[in-house]
Amino acid sequence: MSKLSIRDLNPKGKRVFIRVDYNVPLNDAGEISDDTRIRASLPTIKYALEHGARLIVASHLGRPKGKANPKYSMKPTAVRLGELLGKPVHFAGDCIGAEASEKAKALKDGDVLVLENLRFYPDEEKNNPEFAQKLAALADLYVDDAFGSAHRAHASVEGITHYLQPAAAGLLMEKELASLGKATEHPAHPYVVIVGGAKVSDKIEFLQNLAKLADTILIGGAMAYTFLKAPGIQVGKSLVEEDKLDVARDLLREVERRGTKLLLPTDHVVAEKLEAGAPAEISAGSIPADEIGVDIGPATRAAYAKEIAAAKLIVWNGPMGVFEIPDFAEGTLSVAHAVADATASGAFSIVGGGDSVAAVAQAGVTDKISHISTGGGASLEFLSGMKLPGVEALSEKSEARSQKAEAR
Repeated sequence: MSKLSIRDLNPKGKRVFIRVDYNVPLNDAGEISDDTRIRASLPTIKYALEHGARLIVASHLGRPKGKANPKYSMKPTAVRLGELLGKPVHFAGDCIGAEASEKAKALKDGDVLVLENLRFYPDEEKNNPEFAQKLAALADLYVDDAFGSAHRAHASVEGITHYLQPAAAGLLMEKELASLGKATEHPAHPYVVIVGGAKVSDKIEFLQNLAKLADTILIGGAMAYTFLKAPGIQVGKSLVEEDKLDVARDLLREVERRGTKLLLPTDHVVAEKLEAGAPAEISAGSIPADEIGVDIGPATRAAYAKEIAAAKLIVWNGPMGVFEIPDFAEGTLSVAHAVADATASGAFSIVGGGDSVAAVAQAGVTDKISHISTGGGASLEFLSGMKLPGVEALSEKSEARSQKAEAR
């Protein structure tokens, strides 16, 4: 990785500002219902503590719309972090100002301080320079371990790095960049991309970029019906983005010109209503006028599994059908098992996007996937070839080396 890592720093005795992603789900009682994101930060936090750092941990939680709201306080995350670390964790009732500054200055080696919600200030999302400078004043070093926010040019993600250097990647960020980089820089072949979800418009750049790199693209989900209708295939009452038919035609022509194989569903699970328990049947080819395509059919599942089995690199983003309704989840689950099997046979697999990650979990194959991305929007933009502000803001290893040489 070309970016500076926390492994390249000497944090002993230094106050280290670590931007994490603790945007965790809370129940009605304000308790954390899923601590996965807190657990994901533990390798970086433990590494820093083992090397004598004084940690200042910062994140956003929910959408408080730039105002202090007890409902979105970071305090429960500080309590949970302390439980996971097995040690007391301090909490500041603000992320800037006198309390935050005093508690940061009072930290000793091995101490941890969690700041209050960054988004209690509108300046966080506005990337206000003065706010960023106040955050930077709390620490000596900056580490970004919140890949899920890397596509946001916010004060704690991008602005702070103008005032606090060096800016290094945490271990989670490092893993994301290294893993996703396998899909964009010198990828292994055969390279299979699996794309699903509702809208072509959400994944145009993703498809365009990976069509340049992949050998095979497998399309499912509602977006498949836009691609099928583009050349004139009947799709019944299935969801179609009418205003994206020309875009779909262009993408199909581009893929053909490049010689990339693109597979669309040849059979479908169809139903009259998008409801659990609605009668469903298999329709090959076109879809009857009064039916809705809700999942890929068995022939398509088999064809997709064959392509996946031959792959050395797999990227999957988006479900193959209306996955949230169990009756229509079989196609998505079959892809999850196929990806897991291919991984067991030596492929490197990358899964991103909430529904795809949920499908992998539901299929019971989470631990059989090479890399599950923690950042849905960020991973999609990265794989689309976009520059992520939070990544661009990190220091380059080469720059850090030259600065060390000059210091000597």
